[in-house]
Amino acid sequence: MTHVIDWDDAYRQQQAPAWNIGEPQPEYAAIIDTDGVVRGEVLDAGCGHAELALALAARGHNVVGLDLSPTAVAAATAAARDRGLDNATFAAADISSFTGYDGRFSTIFDSGLLHALPAELRDGYLQSVYRAAAPGARLYILAFGAGAFADHDGPGPTQFTEDQLREVVSRHWQVDEIRPARLYAAMPDGRTQMPGFLVTATKA
Repeated sequence: MTHVIDWDDAYRQQQAPAWNIGEPQPEYAAIIDTDGVVRGEVLDAGCGHAELALALAARGHNVVGLDLSPTAVAAATAAARDRGLDNATFAAADISSFTGYDGRFSTIFDSGLLHALPAELRDGYLQSVYRAAAPGARLYILAFGAGAFADHDGPGPTQFTEDQLREVVSRHWQVDEIRPARLYAAMPDGRTQMPGFLVTATKA
């Protein structure tokens, strides 16, 4: 199966994608500012322009960002270099089937990736990050909830119910908590917010 959206084309546009708000999603900003929550080496899965990975690196964490888009990876690499963050590295990879990081990451962040994957790629993605996770690793997933795009027609991000998210993630991970959360996007007339969920899961 292939990815439905041409992600590299999205990052080649003059205007940054709506999901790039120039900083980590507020839900994740709160997590990374809490002492002791982020442990070990960190994976930013589907990193895009990698504001989350860069913020983590600025706080002293070693971070790897993976993204399907070489254009996004190049931009993230340049930003890390410009900010003097040699503890953040980036690579282009199909996040639904990547290898080469077995047992490496103790903390994994998904900032709007799962809801962007076609249903048939979700299992491969969750298996891939499970394989890359160290024993006891913590996975965070920020995903759109039902009703996020009430007037949207045609293909777009999946809008999950809590039960749907639990069913998908628990096939591979131990789900610890799913709670309501807000996701933010940059629109021409300012920042907007949409309902979603924050999943916290553990590699048992």
